[in-house]
Amino acid sequence: MGDKPSSGEILGIPYNFDRPSLGRLLSSYWQPEKGMLVEKPFGIGYTLNLANWRSWVVLAVAGGLYWQQKGSETAGPETSSSESESGDSGPVEVIVDDD
Repeated sequence: MGDKPSSGEILGIPYNFDRPSLGRLLSSYWQPEKGMLVEKPFGIGYTLNLANWRSWVVLAVAGGLYWQQKGSETAGPETSSSESESGDSGPVEVIVDDD
């Protein structure tokens, strides 16, 4: 059996399984002359190019959505604002006057 190539493309998707060096790792995430997506320094596919402003927009939107999701999980869907302010979530007695 021959040696298998450690980098190349399969169906147009790049892969690279060469041992990454520190310089290659750093330079792969900052390529001002390239577009928003660049080849990963190790593994399969693409990653964000942090030298492109569109990548920062994607990261800000993803971070905002994550922050919004975490905020809604801590509040809980069944609590209201008056209930959370008073801290009383126990049973409520209702008196009905039959006249």
